Amino acid sequence: MSLQEQVNSDIIIAMKAKDEITLRTLRAVKSALLIAASEKGASADGKLTDEVALKTFQKLAKQRKESIDIFSQNGRLELAEKEKEELSILEKYLPKQMSEVEVKEILKQIITEVGATSAAEVGKVMPIAMKTLAGKADGKTIQLILKEIFY
Repeated sequence: MSLQEQVNSDIIIAMKAKDEITLRTLRAVKSALLIAASEKGASADGKLTDEVALKTFQKLAKQRKESIDIFSQNGRLELAEKEKEELSILEKYLPKQMSEVEVKEILKQIITEVGATSAAEVGKVMPIAMKTLAGKADGKTIQLILKEIFY
């Protein structure tokens, strides 16, 4: 079952269970998936690959994290809590994130393969790291660990 089909199935389950938080979150996901399916370069049948669906989930999760930070900074705790609830549901569909230690080991391997020796060569490492760690670590974490390694 593809991620898109899983979301549709889970919406029905949430409706039957009267789970408003899950239903609200999955409807937002379904909307984002429909938009992704209608974008230029998408397949004609409206089906998304799991890779595209996963990127959509990651984008939505990132938006929720940013919203939580902004709402928390501005004292809007009720809105931050709503975003946290939605984020917890989105994370069920995302692959498990790697620990910083695991990411650091992979980055050291990439640095060795590329032959980067200074912080000026981070531009060589970053694209390979993003491709290798796609879905397993976010770009911000990768960037922070690279800074830690080179500085």
